[in-house]
Amino acid sequence: MTSSASALASVLAVESDSGGGFVAPSIAEFYPPSIAEFSIFGIDFVITRITIISFIATAAILLFMVLATRRPTIVPRKSQWLMEGGYSLVRDNIGRDVIGPRYKPFVPFLGALFFFILANNAMSIIPFFQISPMSKFALPLVLAIMVYVLYNVVSIKNKGLGGYLKEVAVPPGVPPVFLILVTPIELLQMFIIRPFTLAVRLFANLFAGHMLLVVFSLGTVYLLGKVGENFSFVFAPLSFLMALFMTFFEVLVIVLQAYVFTVLTATYLNGAVEKGH
Repeated sequence: MTSSASALASVLAVESDSGGGFVAPSIAEFYPPSIAEFSIFGIDFVITRITIISFIATAAILLFMVLATRRPTIVPRKSQWLMEGGYSLVRDNIGRDVIGPRYKPFVPFLGALFFFILANNAMSIIPFFQISPMSKFALPLVLAIMVYVLYNVVSIKNKGLGGYLKEVAVPPGVPPVFLILVTPIELLQMFIIRPFTLAVRLFANLFAGHMLLVVFSLGTVYLLGKVGENFSFVFAPLSFLMALFMTFFEVLVIVLQAYVFTVLTATYLNGAVEKGH
């Protein structure tokens, strides 16, 4: 499954293929044409369909939060129960259990991060949108940079600049003779590899899930188009069932990836608030 526009374009490509074969979807749909372009202080901005989807997802989750908590009751309504359950998950299972006693100042950030990722991930299975902004590397990368800026600020505040750099560059228990090899690796891992892998983990899962949904959905359309030509159309139900299965699997990925990203953020913040060695 994909957006109606990109699905239509792919189907037309299949039908117009001179060889009559299946034309697999490409990464072109992750780079839709711009809707608007403008500059602010010399910085160029481009608004695309995926940007609009992210705006809609963010507005939707904010509206849900406001409506769910506007008139709280002792016996919660379904929306209030969902909101309170999500908040409790972030506050207790992620913030308190992962960061420890000093978790409270970070709960608003963790909550905003979790619900923002969850809402944007969910767009991958909502009709007429059916692509997650997280399947473009730029957005997960921005989130990872935000996390690491916060991590470094908190680390320096709690340990001092010298203490923090020493902790990162000089792991405890490493003989001095090996530091010439270990220190560059530790610095590279802390400031480059960790933020990169944090972003890639989220991006890759949503990207792969979207491509699988597209392949099986368009495969169903293509095979149904072979009715009367050959016997390949008998595989259309199988392709449809796989598309349906992948949709339900994508629901799991949507929630799990929001949870994993937030847990990893809390893990890094735990290291930032701990006393240096």
